[in-house]
Amino acid sequence: MADIISDANTRVSWVSSIASIAAPTVAELNAGILLHSIMTADGLVGFRPETADIPNTKLDSDFNTVDVGRTNLSGTMLRFFKQDGTDTIYDTLLKGTAGYVVIRRSVAAATAWTAAQKVQVYPSKCGETAWLDPEENTDERYEVPIKVTSKPNLRATVAA
Repeated sequence: MADIISDANTRVSWVSSIASIAAPTVAELNAGILLHSIMTADGLVGFRPETADIPNTKLDSDFNTVDVGRTNLSGTMLRFFKQDGTDTIYDTLLKGTAGYVVIRRSVAAATAWTAAQKVQVYPSKCGETAWLDPEENTDERYEVPIKVTSKPNLRATVAA
């Protein structure tokens, strides 16, 4: 088995409507806005679940043990390069806008959505856009905080 390189192999979309987050359809995904082409290289932030520990060590134990607790996402956001002229992403991802962040990994970003692909679907609302501080030798950038509003499906399968 070979390792999968992440460069150019992550597709990210904002989709306004998905009937089943376990099986988003190709049509639903195609109706979304592709984000990855104007995201910064480090622009997919915090979409890593963390599982809390539940300590369950007994008084008579000589080894500390834990069980699996709640899963949490924190600091989720999308980071973009600002586009001149019409910037559909900037104009769409406004504070309070509800939708879904859909992430597909390990397949070329340029590859179209197709049935049977594995994706992650995050029911979300956008926070207030935050401009990154100006720096020399860089393009203008901004971040959109993403509030995950209900349990995501981290192993969804695209339906036809």
